[in-house]
Amino acid sequence: MPSTIKTIDSNCFFNCKSLENISIPPSVTSFGDSSFSQCISLKKIDIPFSVSKIGVSCFYDCSSLTHVNIPSSVVFIGSSAFQKCSSLKKVDLPNSLEEIEFSVFEDCTSLEQILIPNSVKSIGSSAFRGCSSLKQVLIPSSVKRIDKGSFRGCASLTSIKIPSSVTSLGSAVFSLCTSLTNIEIP
Repeated sequence: MPSTIKTIDSNCFFNCKSLENISIPPSVTSFGDSSFSQCISLKKIDIPFSVSKIGVSCFYDCSSLTHVNIPSSVVFIGSSAFQKCSSLKKVDLPNSLEEIEFSVFEDCTSLEQILIPNSVKSIGSSAFRGCSSLKQVLIPSSVKRIDKGSFRGCASLTSIKIPSSVTSLGSAVFSLCTSLTNIEIP
C-alpha cells in the first residue's frame, strides 16, 4: 500500500476472504466503516500511530484475528468494530478512549482479558456481550455508566467490582454470567 494513502474508506477490503496480512503505512489516519469486515483469514493487523479513528464494523467477523494493539492515537472505535472476531484473545485499549461503543467486542468468544483504561467514562450496550471466555474485567473509577447487556453472557466471568463512580447500571448488564460468584458494589 503506498504511503500516499490517508484514509482507508468504507468497505475498502470488505469480504476479502483470503486476505491474511496487510501492511498499513503511517500516512493512514482513519479506517472507514466495514473497511476490513469479514476478512476471515486476516490474522494480525498493526495499526499505525497515525490512525485516530476505527470505523463502525471495521473488523466485524474477522474470525482469524488473534491480537490487536490499538495505539494511543486512536480516540474513536466505532460500534461493532471487532464484533464476532471469534479468535481474538487479547486487546490493548489506549488511554485516549473515552467511550467503549455498543457491541464493539460482542461475540468475541475467545477474548479472555480486557483492561479498560482510566480514560473511559462509559461502556456501551452489549459491548462485551457473549464474550464467553472473558475471565477478568477491571472497571476503572473513571467509568460512570455501564449500559444494558454490556457483559451479558460472559459465562467465564467469576467476579466483578463496580466502582463507586458508576451512577448508571443498565438492565441485564450481567445476565447469563453463569460463573459469576462475587459482585462488589460500594
